[in-house]
Amino acid sequence: MIENTMKISEILQQDKVNLSFEFFPPKKDMPFDSVQEATEIVSKLNPAFFSITYGAAGGATHNTVKVATEVQRNLGVTALAHLTGKTLSREEVGDILSSLTEDGIQNILAIRGDLFPERAHLFKEDFLHASDLIRFIKEQGDFCVGAACYPEGHVESEDKREDIRHLKLKQEAGADFLTTQMFFDNNIFYNFMYRLRDAGVTIPIIAGIMPISAYHQIKTIEKLSGGTYPAPFIAIADKFKHHPVAFETAMLHYTCHQIIDLVANGVNNIHIYTMNKGDTARKIMNYLGEILTA
Repeated sequence: MIENTMKISEILQQDKVNLSFEFFPPKKDMPFDSVQEATEIVSKLNPAFFSITYGAAGGATHNTVKVATEVQRNLGVTALAHLTGKTLSREEVGDILSSLTEDGIQNILAIRGDLFPERAHLFKEDFLHASDLIRFIKEQGDFCVGAACYPEGHVESEDKREDIRHLKLKQEAGADFLTTQMFFDNNIFYNFMYRLRDAGVTIPIIAGIMPISAYHQIKTIEKLSGGTYPAPFIAIADKFKHHPVAFETAMLHYTCHQIIDLVANGVNNIHIYTMNKGDTARKIMNYLGEILTA
């Protein structure tokens, strides 16, 4: 398979709907079978690119690079490798960038990382903010760098105005695009886009969508991201919470209708947090069918 080295910034400029999918690498010393199977399934669905997350606390750094390299080289899908700065020194980031360059990976999602107290002993002071990491990466080579954004505001920000100020800093540091935290109410995203553009954030925004597959995920996501759920979402969750198969099916339909509404309103770049569930990605693509090319 010929290596696909297209930059994400170039993909986002295409006049078509771009759907990307997220995967997480196996933990250190764990087999690659499940992630390999999932990436092979989704690679046949014509994805815009694959986003490969960073190991918790940096424990699977090598695996992030390995998965990104394999999907790009063997499956011909552009890979976006995550890089978390809070647990790394400048020297360590430099070494990772060298490895990525050697393997033909030129797309990086630069994030600071969550400040979990139980991992405080792993934190370093070289990259206190995502903007610091973005700037450093840009200085090291011709990388396309993305960053995260939060339609409902980052949980650590005092208010949404401060949050957007931080996003402007990411743009000024050299970020080429932003990917949103998952959201479940499209109106929140539309309002967020208006405030971003009004504040002078002009780089492309990728809308992040997550299909919920189990009821227990709802509270976990709410706790981690501070996200809220609209009335139709809550009604579906309450109706089918005791019926796992029906719950997953109903939520899959909810996700697909979110995507349809985004596309109908001119949002062409959508990232789906299916993680390593290749079958979920396939069901979404089958459901959407020709909607994506209309």
